[in-house]
Amino acid sequence: MPVLSIFIGINPNVNMQEALLQYIWKHSFFENKEYLADTNEKVIVLDPGTQNHDSGPDFINAKMRIDGTLWAGNVEIHLKSSDWKAHKHNTNPAYDNVILHIAQNIDTGCFNTINRRIPCISLIPDNKITERYYQLMEEEELIRCFKSIKRLDKSLLSFWLSSLAIERLQNKTDTIKNVLKFAKNNWEEAFYITIARSLGLKVNASPFEMLAKTVPLKILTKLRNNTFQIEALLFGQAGFLTISCRDEYFLNLKKEYTYLKRKFQLKEIKMHLWKFLRLRPSNFPTLRIAEFSSLLSRSDNLFSKTLACENPEQIRALYRSKASTYWDTHYMFGNESEFSIKSMGDKTIDTMIINTIVPFMFVYAEVKNNERYKTKALRFLEQIKPENNKIIKIWNKLDVKCRHAADSQALLQLTNFYCKKKRCLECQIGHLVLKKNNT
Repeated sequence: MPVLSIFIGINPNVNMQEALLQYIWKHSFFENKEYLADTNEKVIVLDPGTQNHDSGPDFINAKMRIDGTLWAGNVEIHLKSSDWKAHKHNTNPAYDNVILHIAQNIDTGCFNTINRRIPCISLIPDNKITERYYQLMEEEELIRCFKSIKRLDKSLLSFWLSSLAIERLQNKTDTIKNVLKFAKNNWEEAFYITIARSLGLKVNASPFEMLAKTVPLKILTKLRNNTFQIEALLFGQAGFLTISCRDEYFLNLKKEYTYLKRKFQLKEIKMHLWKFLRLRPSNFPTLRIAEFSSLLSRSDNLFSKTLACENPEQIRALYRSKASTYWDTHYMFGNESEFSIKSMGDKTIDTMIINTIVPFMFVYAEVKNNERYKTKALRFLEQIKPENNKIIKIWNKLDVKCRHAADSQALLQLTNFYCKKKRCLECQIGHLVLKKNNT
């Protein structure tokens, strides 16, 4: 089988990325289909093949006619032809079926494991594609294609957004699976820890998770229906009862915690781990612990009950939790504030559904191989209003509207994992921008 290397002939002053070479080849964005190899073999490219995302050559099952004979094989792509040897493909039999080696610069000859010389030809890419790509890369705006996106058919984005929503859920599975492993595959325990982590938002996620891990769910189950005892236990384990405070409620909690700590042989975490700076008072960890205590005191088997819910409103009804009356006039111990009833509101619960409950349900469906729960999880996202943050507002200005939370989650995934990382070549929107007027 002949082995062939192709040289992409572009401006030598342009430092083309390997990903762009792959993109050009994958979509056949090159000028000619017929080429003459340096071995005087006539080459006709019939099919660039399928991109391989596993180990081995970059593309598999490519087809071309070489001197009248039809060949099928694989394609490898590098910036320099010498990368073939640098990557040790010359000693790897997995690359012996490569019939095409693409390189931006040919700086040396290439050989496979049986010492066959790999000839080279020039491949001329579509200049419009490369120009548009570098324009995107040089753009300083967060959404690099903002100049073109308003002119695109938005109906073409629907499938891409659906894929991104699922991709975002999958990105969150590793954290949940690690918690599940810690809980020894106890779903209720893992869910309790995951919910605790979500209450801390990004700022206090870690200390909330540490707190939950120091208080096994089986202990809280024994204290069910006693909000005061659960509060004492959680505040004590969080380290908040180590401060000096003459507040009567604080002193009663401390006394109760001393008893519970000795009874269950517990060790608290350090209070300095908790952050208050630049947080709204409603998000203070003290208030979140009080609300969490209320939820735990009246809801055993929380995961099973959540799993049984058929819509977000049922989840909201399950999670609405009013902190004990002490917190009506406090955000922190010992500091009185104006009267306001503190409770876990629907906005907080919806955030929890989006970022915690739905991903957890998604993992459960995956582990149990139960598509019904996966479908339910995605349906929940479609039944909740979209998030309204800085990133979503940018997309709204570009006429990319969010219908529901599934769309806003998709756009967050797109922005954080594609736009910010300049992965335009892997983005369906980027592809539409690059290929315009080329089809």
